[in-house]
Amino acid sequence: MKPQRQAGSGALQFLKTEAGGGMLLVAAAAAAMIVANSAWSQAYFNILAMPLVLDLGVWRVDATLKDWVKDGLMAVFFYVIGLELKRELTVGELSNPKTFALPVAAAIGGAALPALFYLLMAGATEPRAWPVPVATDIAFALAALSILAPKVDPRVRLFLLTLAVVDDLMAIVLIALLFTSDLAIVPLVGAIALLLTIWALGRRRSLPIWIYLATALVSWALAKESGVHTSVMAVAAAMAVSPKLASNGASMIGKLEHAIHPVSAFIVLPIFAFCAAGISLAGLQLQQVTSGASAAIALALALGKPLGVALFAMAAVRLLQAPLPFSVREVVGVGCLCGIGFTMSLFIAGLAFAGDGAGEDAARLGVLMGSGLSLVMAAAVFRLWPNSNVSARER
Repeated sequence: MKPQRQAGSGALQFLKTEAGGGMLLVAAAAAAMIVANSAWSQAYFNILAMPLVLDLGVWRVDATLKDWVKDGLMAVFFYVIGLELKRELTVGELSNPKTFALPVAAAIGGAALPALFYLLMAGATEPRAWPVPVATDIAFALAALSILAPKVDPRVRLFLLTLAVVDDLMAIVLIALLFTSDLAIVPLVGAIALLLTIWALGRRRSLPIWIYLATALVSWALAKESGVHTSVMAVAAAMAVSPKLASNGASMIGKLEHAIHPVSAFIVLPIFAFCAAGISLAGLQLQQVTSGASAAIALALALGKPLGVALFAMAAVRLLQAPLPFSVREVVGVGCLCGIGFTMSLFIAGLAFAGDGAGEDAARLGVLMGSGLSLVMAAAVFRLWPNSNVSARER
């Protein structure tokens, strides 16, 4: 699974930014929990619920600060995810049929088994939360890998990155299918027409970077009017970016990632974590932690993710003859890291329990518990499981 030179350099830069941003995510989440359980807790929750109105005369948006972060700022994060997906499909791991089977199979297993775990444990009592443990937090997982296994084979990092991107793509599809409100056809058709036009023009000639940024902003506004969630439209806008290289060898995808990715990693995601991770533990009872949606989400992330990733990855190796250039230990460790759902899981929890504060708190608590347990399990795998350079196919 040797990465192509062009894709590899871009992916490694992506990994460096994600790792640094992941550490900042930890600090933001910890700060949120401290504030939410301190003397400033009421002020914290009041600020999140503060209404902010955007009124441009012909277009008006009424939303709270928390909603603006979730639907506005987080669109930047999803745009970066779309750019990374486009790069992976054109020059990265997903462009090579010989190597894409392993991360894709692992991602499918890492999404299917957690959903099944949740439905078996809590589907009868609280079915709304089954999509919550499906996704993986790219930034958090890569940051944890850089700390727990700083000398790991770079191909393991690329495997985790590709797996997480595919994982999040499936989560975005779920968002489109499950959390799209009543559609307004005219703005939806307008957004699709705009993106198709930019895509067609980009295939013919090199467009300036501001065209793509303006397109993303206009398509976001049309998404707000159409009922399609802004995260879905942000990914679609990124997929409309041309992968063609300029005469100097630079690609528009690379330029946009270089410009936007640090903003996403170091500003958008920490702000979202600070707004989403704050849960008041006042009055919390042990039964609420060990049963219901909280426990089901936690176990789905901590157990379903590594089992799904490992089983489906090994199936791809045996049945599809997918190359595995690292050991089973690394596959299991990556599976544990994928259980750190955090950003995406918190995001989906907010959508699944919109308007239900108690339900959202229970889901968020489950995400935090499951992500923490997954981190401990990953540490045990990478630190206690004897290292071996022999691949699974050579055993």
